[in-house]
Formats: sequence, structure tokens, C-alpha cells
Amino acid sequence: MNMLHQDKDFIIRQFSSEEQNLFCDLFEDPEVTKYLPYRSPQQYAEMFDIALEDYAKGPFGRFGIFAAENNEFIGMCLARNFADIPGQIEIGYTLSKKYWGKGIATKVSRALVAYCFSNTETNEVVAVTDLDNVGSQKVLEKAGFKRLDNLKRPDAEMAYFIVMLD
Repeated sequence: MNMLHQDKDFIIRQFSSEEQNLFCDLFEDPEVTKYLPYRSPQQYAEMFDIALEDYAKGPFGRFGIFAAENNEFIGMCLARNFADIPGQIEIGYTLSKKYWGKGIATKVSRALVAYCFSNTETNEVVAVTDLDNVGSQKVLEKAGFKRLDNLKRPDAEMAYFIVMLD
């Protein structure tokens, strides 16, 4: 099992096949999914299976976030090629409500940025949020992202953030 990051607070690592329920259960809380596009439980299960397949391709995918102290599941995060703009790497995260407001999302975002810069050729890491998701926007700013003009997609307009390698 590949580990992306470890510190005193949390570990970011690949999921094991036995952890599908952890992944899928995260998305059952309507507050957790409030700003995410709707997906059915079956779609989340398929997303998990794709995540496991992506590990063989490296370095991108969806990864689990676990408490360093007791291995409790905190949430998931991702790093992937940004579909909207070639050459940019997109990060994202979804945390269990129990872990909101503890600074973990900011630290996870910073860890993902460091991972992307050290494991790819990119010098631009980006993140997008729903325009109403002010909490995540504040997290990204604390993590060192700069807000750009909104990203306009055919089906939505998103808040758009970037960190550039010096």
C-alpha cells in the first residue's frame, strides 16, 4: 500500500480493496455532499473500483486520509490531471463532518500540493469549489492557493484556485 504523506496528525495513502465501505459511507452524509455533484451509491462504488485500478498507473488517484494516532478514517482526497486546462494538476478532498474545522483540510491540501510538485513535471496545482462553498475556499487560501477568475463550464461556474511552483 503506497503512502503519499505521513505526519503526526494524519496519513494519506492508497485505499485497500477492503475499505470500499469507508469510502462509500463518507458520501452518505448530505452535509458532506452538499457541494458535490450528485452521484448514486453505485457510482461511488464504481469510483472506488476505478481508484484501485488507477494506483497501477500512478501517480494520481483517490486516496484515503487516516488519523495517524488510531488509523480512524478521516476522508478521501485526490490528485489528477485537470480536465479543463492541460498541464495543471487538480487536487480535492472530502472529509467526514467529524473532522471539519480542525485544520486537517488545509494540511491535506498542502501535502497534496507537495506531492504533486515532487511527483510530476507540473508547476501549477489547482482546485475548484462550488461558488457557495466558502469553507473550502477559505481552506484553499490558508493552504497557499490564490483565487483566479471563476472557471466557467457548460454546466456550472466554479471558484478556481491555483498554487504555482516558484
